[in-house]
Amino acid sequence: MQLAYLSRFISVRPSLRRLSFSVTAAAAMDGDDSCRLVLCGKSSVENDTAKRLKNNNALKLPDDSPKVSLFLASEMENDDSFSLSLFMNSLSTSRFGRFLIWSPRLSSTHDVVSHNFSELPVGSVCVSDIQFKGRGRTKNVWESPKGCLMYSFTVEMEDGRIVPLIQYVVSLAVTEAVKDVCDNKGLPYIDVKIKWPNDLYLNGLKVGGILCTSTYRSRKFHVSVGVGLNVDNDQPTTCLNAVLKEISPASSVLLKREEIIAAFFHKFEKFFDLFIDQGFKSLEELYYRTWLHSGQRVIVEDKIEDQVVQNVVTIQGLTSSGYLLAIGDDYQMCELHPDGNR
Repeated sequence: MQLAYLSRFISVRPSLRRLSFSVTAAAAMDGDDSCRLVLCGKSSVENDTAKRLKNNNALKLPDDSPKVSLFLASEMENDDSFSLSLFMNSLSTSRFGRFLIWSPRLSSTHDVVSHNFSELPVGSVCVSDIQFKGRGRTKNVWESPKGCLMYSFTVEMEDGRIVPLIQYVVSLAVTEAVKDVCDNKGLPYIDVKIKWPNDLYLNGLKVGGILCTSTYRSRKFHVSVGVGLNVDNDQPTTCLNAVLKEISPASSVLLKREEIIAAFFHKFEKFFDLFIDQGFKSLEELYYRTWLHSGQRVIVEDKIEDQVVQNVVTIQGLTSSGYLLAIGDDYQMCELHPDGNR
């Protein structure tokens, strides 16, 4: 039997017009060292926000980042990368994803939303084709190539006790979004699984992850959520489309990043409302069907004085605070906290 390792006492806090690039604008954007951000809205309300942000040059990045240059989606043509029109036409939400910031190359989508949280409508999302300074748990830095779906978005919450659980709602929305897109396109079922606390696995290999950070201002928690999902880049592990080609080699239909992120926000908005109104219990059954850990036997390391003692326990589920609930062979219950990235 394969056993996993966890440490008990180390915790971590966890119909729109065509929107695209013109050749002239693209050439101008490639000719400087600035960080290019393209602003796009689902409706006139969000597009008015885009105009205001551009006119006021209101978006900022950390001090060590390149200068920010803002563009409106209406100024662009002939985009062959992330299709803003496909995303917006696929989106069916009332709050999340309706204001989008896109960049061809960006240090971190998380920096964009977290440093401009108060300037952006709640539910705004930033997407980048290439990310070279992404953030992971325990201060890991992630370099993400083209083909990976990378985005960060904003959430506002009032109850600090449930903020740590938002990463589980996000993880679940990602896995369910992939299933929905597969169903809608008549594709074979791709079974993305959740590895607690915030990783996404496919066929035993990591294909994605979640990062949530928060600050507290004006009696509300400002939560910045980051998601990375290998859609069309099969390195360094594998990706959704590589697995899809293995399952159905004769099919030419593949998953698109724009459709997945639009489906994600549809799922997340529904799950988030359930989560806020009824608590995570309303999503637990679906979550347990999607994660990798039910009945898993793990080795727990406890440090007693100068000695490390190992015990084998069986995972039962989640505690109310979002940690792992496990039972030992002596029938004693324990709460397990993550020990990093194992």
